[in-house]
Amino acid sequence: MGSVPSADVSVRVAWADDADAIAALQVRAWQASYDGLLPAATLEIDPTRAADLWRTTLARPQDARTRVLVALERNRVVGFAITTPATDPDCDPAVDAELMELTVDPGERGRGHGSRLVQAAVETMAADRFSRAVLWSVATDDALREFLTGAGWAPDTAHRELDLDGDGTTLVKQVRLHTDFSSTS
Repeated sequence: MGSVPSADVSVRVAWADDADAIAALQVRAWQASYDGLLPAATLEIDPTRAADLWRTTLARPQDARTRVLVALERNRVVGFAITTPATDPDCDPAVDAELMELTVDPGERGRGHGSRLVQAAVETMAADRFSRAVLWSVATDDALREFLTGAGWAPDTAHRELDLDGDGTTLVKQVRLHTDFSSTS
């Protein structure tokens, strides 16, 4: 019995059928990344509810230029990225995109999935006629900033503090990185 040759790794636009895999990956990644930074109760995410939210998001994005990409190893989702028009006050949503999320399964990091996702995200944003992009990173996430700097992103002067509870109990400091890909499109 022969098998059809296929690439072992790839990136594609997410399908509604990917919702369960994306939600499970997101829960694992957030629990690993934000342990000690956020209260444990905040990281107790119901994967079934998260999958339902993902199904809705994938079926009806808020903006036609919002894209969810998934990194695959064979047919298994090992990472995802979300691109969307930037909403920061100093950004122009006609030309500025935001890489809203870049998540790789903690057990799959260091295998090139993040690089493939970033490259596919930039190509997707360029195809959507954006020429620049921003990404918000937790201020203490040196690994993500180093990775993105190596991929051509750079910190800018923007920073913010998110109040996750609305009462000042859980504050997360973030810094913004940006890239310009207008000359590559």
